[in-house]
Amino acid sequence: MEFAFTQEQEELRRQARAFLDANPDAPLAELRELGWLGVSVPEERGGGGLSFVDEAILFEEAGRALYSGPFLTTAVVLPALPEVDEQAWSVELDDLVPHLDSADQVLRGDMTTVPAEGETLATVDESRPLGRLQAADGDTVDGDFEPVRLRLLAALAAEAVGVAQKALELGVAYVSEREQFGKKIGTYQAVSHPLADTYVETELARSLAYWAAWCVAEEDDRTPVAVASAKSFCAETAVAACERSIQVHGGIGFTWEHVLHRYYKRAQWIDAFGGHAAKQRELVAAALLD
Repeated sequence: MEFAFTQEQEELRRQARAFLDANPDAPLAELRELGWLGVSVPEERGGGGLSFVDEAILFEEAGRALYSGPFLTTAVVLPALPEVDEQAWSVELDDLVPHLDSADQVLRGDMTTVPAEGETLATVDESRPLGRLQAADGDTVDGDFEPVRLRLLAALAAEAVGVAQKALELGVAYVSEREQFGKKIGTYQAVSHPLADTYVETELARSLAYWAAWCVAEEDDRTPVAVASAKSFCAETAVAACERSIQVHGGIGFTWEHVLHRYYKRAQWIDAFGGHAAKQRELVAAALLD
């Protein structure tokens, strides 16, 4: 079995990274023009006809760039609709809706679609607010909500990998330049070892995230366990990666002006939404023990 990314997937990653590095706040309309929103929607329904694994690459790169628009939620919802919709979408999970302030429509757990109207709530990550919908009747969409929920959590796992990767890159770049006592601080074990731990954990997280993405794409029986495993480990990896990177940055890592605190907030948001890591591991444990 081939576990490496294809040349096409590597090219997709390169193109996505280059675009997001240059346009981290690109409006959703630009991502739509690039064809990112319907990547895993079948061609006969107006989508790209690619795999959810391909889409996970975009989610990872969006996390690395800390993209703040409703790309992830729109891309997750579109495969559940009869055809690709031009609107910005979000999804309700546990009575909470990400990007309620910037979405047009919301897919609810009962598979009804309603306008994105309601109360916006403050969250730890100001770039990804949550909201609560106003009571409203909606149009019913055929299908089951569980695949949508699993796609959403798998997408967040991939995004967490991107956050961890960027935190690692920022940490390595800083310790490779900062000098103390006539040496680059990266030569000290107390500095380099935490970053080495982050590298190992990030690679493990990436493997789990893409296993979950593959299970989602193939509708594998192990999908619920794979997604719960990936969501728990990847989110915790992102949180730890940010904490270690902040630590090796020293005083500057704690300042409001440095970007690291934004990645740390996104990592914490991902960990909390849809259930913390402990809740996800309960699902894994139940599957193993049963």
